[in-house]
Amino acid sequence: MRDGLQAYCRECAAAYHQQRQVAKGRNARPRVDVPEGHKYCRTCGEIKPHSEWQRNRSASDGLATLCRSCKAVKGRARHLKRSYGLTEAERDEMVASQMGLCVICLNAPAVHVDHCHKTGKVRGVLCFNCNSAIGKLGDDPDAVRRAAAYLEGIAWKPTLVAPGVYQLPS
Repeated sequence: MRDGLQAYCRECAAAYHQQRQVAKGRNARPRVDVPEGHKYCRTCGEIKPHSEWQRNRSASDGLATLCRSCKAVKGRARHLKRSYGLTEAERDEMVASQMGLCVICLNAPAVHVDHCHKTGKVRGVLCFNCNSAIGKLGDDPDAVRRAAAYLEGIAWKPTLVAPGVYQLPS
C-alpha cells in the first residue's frame, strides 16, 4: 500500500500464505505459538528459553536455528565424519563389538575414537586415559613395550660389563 502497511494483519497474512502453500502442494511448517522469551526448536520439537540458544546476529530474532543441545549433537556427528570418516552408527557398532569397554584397560567405557596419526586409519574406540597414553607415547609400539617392561619390573638400566664398558638391555 501507499502508506507502507499491508492490507491484512500479520497473523492473517501468515495464515493466508500457509494456506496457499498447502494448496500448491508444498510443505508448509505449522506455526507454533511460544511464550515470550522462548523459542521452538524444529530439530528436537521442544520450546526452550532464549538462554538455551546461541546468538546469531544475522537471524531476524537474533538467535540460532538450533538449540544448544541439538547443535552439540550435530557438531559431534560432523566431527566424527570429518575427522575419521565414521558415522555415529558405525562408531556405536565398534563400541558394541568391544562390549562397551576399552580394549586396553578393560574397565572404562569406550568413548574416544583411536586412530593412527600417520595413516589416519581408525583402530578402535578407547577410554580417554588409554587413548591419551598411546598418543603421548607417540604411537610407537617399541615405546609401549618398554613401558610395559618397566611396569613389570624389568630394569632398563645399562649394566657395567667391564671398566668403561656398559651393556644395554636387549
